[in-house]
Parts: sequence; structure tokens; C-alpha cells
Amino acid sequence: MSADGYTPGRLDDQWKLGFWDIDVALPVLIGIFLGWLSGSKTGFCCLLGGSMLVSRWLARKKGDKHSAFILHWLFWNLPPTPMTYLTCSPPSALRRMVG
Repeated sequence: MSADGYTPGRLDDQWKLGFWDIDVALPVLIGIFLGWLSGSKTGFCCLLGGSMLVSRWLARKKGDKHSAFILHWLFWNLPPTPMTYLTCSPPSALRRMVG
């Protein structure tokens, strides 16, 4: 048995779609799909353009921050619904930290 095994250093990287992180590429993919469903060239172009703007906004918002910044931003800015509510953490309206 060899003692010089390879240990990958980046197991927690975000999923990639080509060169882009999945959270930046997903709005464009959704825009392409919805534009295709619309059945018109105008709708496709409008949805594609809007989704590219959203993707660019997300990329700029994410910038040099933590890789899960978008998830944290969504938690603090979306209303607490059963889909976004986490029971083990305080509600997003509670801004004062104790400790």
C-alpha cells in the first residue's frame, strides 16, 4: 500500500456549469426555458435579457464574498414561509445578536 495518497483540497466547492457557479448560471437557464415556453421570439428575447441582468446582478452581489453568500442573502431577505423557514435559527426579522 502506498503512503503518498492524493487528498483533494477543495471538496466543498460550489457546483459549476462550465466556468460559472450554478447560482449565477441558473437564472439564465430558467430564462431560456421560460422563453422557449413562451413560444414567441419577443418573449424569448425579453426573458433571456432579463435573466442575464439578474445573473449579472447576482454575480456582482456575490463578488468577493463567501461562496454561500446567495443562500445567506436569500435567508435574510425572503419572508419566512414553510419553504424558507429554518426552525433551528432565529427569524430573519431578529437583527440583534446576544452574546
